Amino acid sequence: MGLDDLNHNFITGNLENVVKWARKNSVWPATFGLACCAIEMMATGAANFDISRFGMEVFRASPRQADLMIVAGRVSQKMAPVLRQVYDQMMEPKWVISMGVCASSGGMFNNYAIVQGVDQVVPVDVYAPGYPPGPETLLHAIITLHEKIAAGELTRRQPILLGGAR
Repeated sequence: MGLDDLNHNFITGNLENVVKWARKNSVWPATFGLACCAIEMMATGAANFDISRFGMEVFRASPRQADLMIVAGRVSQKMAPVLRQVYDQMMEPKWVISMGVCASSGGMFNNYAIVQGVDQVVPVDVYAPGYPPGPETLLHAIITLHEKIAAGELTRRQPILLGGAR
């Protein structure tokens, strides 16, 4: 009877599953609150919704301490290079949640001053729809991201192309 016949547990499980479990349970967010969605993002950290159950209660001010960027709100053309610089300073592996219709597609601001989708600046892993999305929607996006990390889907990220994020 070899090891292949045993059920995997913590001791006999492979290293990849342990790494995915550790990544899923240690996501630290860096905030990028730009508009009204930032208020809803702050409410998610409050006692009623309590993202501390995911170990995410402290939003990191330094990009070098964070591995999740939550882009909450519209991104102006002047803010896009700053957002990209913060993203580039984050350590790998890193993930992005686009929170709100303004971050995801420019929303009602269809003009030259607003980026029509943050995915033109950074690669987005999960979209949280709404105007503004409530704390429940952000929690759903966080849980979706955790499921993708645990499944290993995000380790096969597409290369960044010139002129766009993906």
